[in-house]
Amino acid sequence: MSATLPALAALLIGVAVVVLLLVVWDLPAFVGLVISALVVGVVNAALLPDIAFGSIPGDVATAFGNNMAGIGIPILMAAIIGKSMTESGAANRVVRSFQSIVSDKNADFALWGSSTILAIPVFFDNVFYLMAPLARSMRARIGDNYALYIAVVGGGGTAAHAFVPPTPGPLAVAQELGQGTSILGTTIVIGLAVAIPSALIAGVAYGRFINTRIDIPLRESMGTTAEDLEEQAKKSTESLPGFFESLLPIFVAVAFIAAGTFVTTFKDIYPSLAAVQPFTNFIGDANFALTVAAMVAALTYLRMDDFPRQVWQDELTEALQNGGNIAAITAAGGAFGAMLAASGIGMVIADALSGVGIGLLITAWLIAAIVRIAQGSATVAMITTGGIMAPLVPELTVHPAYLVMAIGAGGITTSWYNDSGFWIVKEIGGLTQMETLKTWTAVTSILSVAALVIVLIYSTILPLA
Repeated sequence: MSATLPALAALLIGVAVVVLLLVVWDLPAFVGLVISALVVGVVNAALLPDIAFGSIPGDVATAFGNNMAGIGIPILMAAIIGKSMTESGAANRVVRSFQSIVSDKNADFALWGSSTILAIPVFFDNVFYLMAPLARSMRARIGDNYALYIAVVGGGGTAAHAFVPPTPGPLAVAQELGQGTSILGTTIVIGLAVAIPSALIAGVAYGRFINTRIDIPLRESMGTTAEDLEEQAKKSTESLPGFFESLLPIFVAVAFIAAGTFVTTFKDIYPSLAAVQPFTNFIGDANFALTVAAMVAALTYLRMDDFPRQVWQDELTEALQNGGNIAAITAAGGAFGAMLAASGIGMVIADALSGVGIGLLITAWLIAAIVRIAQGSATVAMITTGGIMAPLVPELTVHPAYLVMAIGAGGITTSWYNDSGFWIVKEIGGLTQMETLKTWTAVTSILSVAALVIVLIYSTILPLA
């Protein structure tokens, strides 16, 4: 049997089941995603000879565990950061500092700029963990515009993550397409030139558009209620922690992760960095960096509220309970995506489109986009497409960095149920499924198309070949 039929069957049945369970029947997200992953696994076993039927439950559990290994500790520590920064007034203090620089009308630019800068050295999910308390506090202080704040944080962070090395996706693709020649420097410059305008279109412009059409209320998330946020917004600035102390958890997390990213990226250029790499790998791991950031935030929470240690412990435990639910849903979404990937749908689509007779940049975008939608992971879509397009680099009439951008643009499109990022934004942001689709999913789709158009314009005007 051809690989095409099993892969397409797994994709179509998987989509139908997840929509039925989550949208029509309103099952809890964790339960619906686990059942959907099992159904896709059964389809794979029925149609693919190398997948054993009896192993499917274990495969789903393994995929769930692998995803939990990547996001479990960071999400739990992010829950402590979010709870502590909100309840201590630290998030409120940072928001007020933003507002002293920009007006309430332009508060979205402060969040957009922050998320863009943070996402260059840091994974997007970690950026969202750090920015969500600020977006929620901004909503509580101003009173509306939460859809806009979600859009700008998502647009800014995703654009930087997709287009600007040293984040893993564009870095790996640049190395693949460089074919022994370093194109990293040019890729960073072009990446910034693509990321900024595309995020302005998808984050700020679309965010302001959708913000006039939906009003997203504050809901309880990460152990913090809307009433808690509104109470913090009424406090005087003098009763809040100082700006440096308030920002310290974010600074610590970003500095540690950035140190690890910097050394890993540039150790081949500067061999002396190899001596410190074991240390920077340790502190730069998100599990460690966010743990330290959580303790910094929690100590500020303890100092500002001045309550007994047992009450403080109970508050942090409540945050961890909320974080555990978010981690479970996110890992289940990753398991569903992993079962779709196991069907081989990514390679089936990539092979089918690799010979399409359109421009190489558009072909690369199309392959990456369909692979991303089918199996959920932006990084996998980018690396898969990079491998397919690498042999065609000599045929390019523009600089290979533009091909990196086209692949990145395709790889970030249309985040939905099979993407763990979708569930991170939904659960940590306190959104409904429909609100997440109208904000986050729409932002990633618009960002993808806007970036492709920008890449085509740049490559036409300044091919750099």
